[in-house]
Amino acid sequence: MTSAPDGPRPSRAEIRRVRPVDAARMRALRLEMLADAPLAFLETLADAAARPHAEYAARIAATSTGSQTAQFVADPGGRLVGHAGGTVTPTEPGLTVVYAVYVTPTWRGSGLLGDLVDAVAAWSRACGRPELMMEVVVGNDRAYRAYQKIGFVDTGVRVPHPTVPALTELQMRRPA
Repeated sequence: MTSAPDGPRPSRAEIRRVRPVDAARMRALRLEMLADAPLAFLETLADAAARPHAEYAARIAATSTGSQTAQFVADPGGRLVGHAGGTVTPTEPGLTVVYAVYVTPTWRGSGLLGDLVDAVAAWSRACGRPELMMEVVVGNDRAYRAYQKIGFVDTGVRVPHPTVPALTELQMRRPA
């Protein structure tokens, strides 16, 4: 066991694709994600909290199989401590867009970020998509540096944030 600010944590977490039985734990993690980093994800905490459990369950079931979209979690047993998703883009058939990347604060720096993105990358390669792309809010330097450490490169492309017009996002890419 290693120590974390709020007590001991297991030294390892299983990285795996979500399963339909994860719906309640994914909902809890999603609410944590939105509370911790409200600008990083494309909905508000209030909207997510108001969504019925059946919608979470349907979303998790849809992303638990197939080659169009997938979600991966870090599961040390008990509550989930990390997430990364991947989805296709109609404009670039060889590309997987990485989305909703999150590691709970006490697990940051543990290697889970790289493990989660590597799981998305393996799925992407298996689906015939050799490249990953993600977007990061300009000014989120902690996330930007973390993604650089796991091989993402700033492409120079800047796009408007999809929900907050005053913000800009930068695109980063790496091989899957």
